[in-house]
Amino acid sequence: MAKLGKVTLRRLHLPLVKPYRLSYRTFDVFEPFLLEVEDETGRRSFSDGHVSPGSSKETREGAWAFLERHIRAAAGREPEEVTGKVLGEFEDSKVAATILVTALENLAADPLLGVPEAVRLPLLIPIGQTDLAAIPAEVEDCLAQGYRTFKVKVGKDVEADLQRVAAIQSASAGRATLRLDANRAFDRAQGVSFSARLDPTGIELFEQPCAAEDWESNEAVARASTVPLMLDEPICTLDDIKRAGNIPGVGFCKLKLKRFGGLRRLRDGLEAVRAHGMEPVLGDGLGSEIHNWMEASLANGVIRNAGEFNGFLKCRDRLFANPMTFRDGALCLPKGYRPTLDPEAVERLTAVRSDYVF
Repeated sequence: MAKLGKVTLRRLHLPLVKPYRLSYRTFDVFEPFLLEVEDETGRRSFSDGHVSPGSSKETREGAWAFLERHIRAAAGREPEEVTGKVLGEFEDSKVAATILVTALENLAADPLLGVPEAVRLPLLIPIGQTDLAAIPAEVEDCLAQGYRTFKVKVGKDVEADLQRVAAIQSASAGRATLRLDANRAFDRAQGVSFSARLDPTGIELFEQPCAAEDWESNEAVARASTVPLMLDEPICTLDDIKRAGNIPGVGFCKLKLKRFGGLRRLRDGLEAVRAHGMEPVLGDGLGSEIHNWMEASLANGVIRNAGEFNGFLKCRDRLFANPMTFRDGALCLPKGYRPTLDPEAVERLTAVRSDYVF
């Protein structure tokens, strides 16, 4: 394979349609790192990833430094060698490593990014309303858009969360499935209390109640819960998946491309989830159109539930000259779909840029 000839690294500034509230942070803008690569023959590709402050120990400053160091070290090397070096330091900066590896997989036209037949991939939508009286109107609006899976953020107050979940269950009246997500905000006692008191009607799963590294507390919640647990932030390797599969009450693992080090590694992870008796959920709600396209491509023919690769719908702007289509609650990709970047949009949305020519 030809050696790399040029690399452009950017930090984008993508304003959101409305604030996106998580238990640990409210986002008004996504700031992914976009990597564009070109080999010595002129072939080009791209990838990106969003480091979410508070989601893990990885920082934006550290990820940017990781990318700069490995980009400089890529001079005169073939992509396979660069990939090996980057994955050798995967634990140092998971998102940054994944950005570089997936850009090179894209450069090689990895068939995992292909769309051999037109595909419709249902997505979920977050229910943001906290006013109980206003929940029915939001539920009806989401149903009218075609959504049939709702994401419900919990983790701040057990009693208030239980009331809100019950209000959403009542308003949806069996017309939608609920996924509850604490984003690691509960301690063990809170997680056990909340999960044990849930009415399981219409609830698909309860996601990541306690801290990512606190496997014991998450296991305690899984044992108490009336609905299956899904682990998210701790799941970055095949060993993590195996460990999750050995916990009674854990029925799902959520995988995100940005935490797995590449398309091939993520594909292996999705297969491993089922091999260990669980069901995979895929997608990054903080992802841009680029990242969500890659996840959607992997989901095709593999994922049997609503995708969480919906971050691009939260952004005001699109990055593709041929944007992905959202219709009736689903992401729709035509046969042979392959996106190209919109140069004007990318430049307009660039906050920081570094260029490297070898």
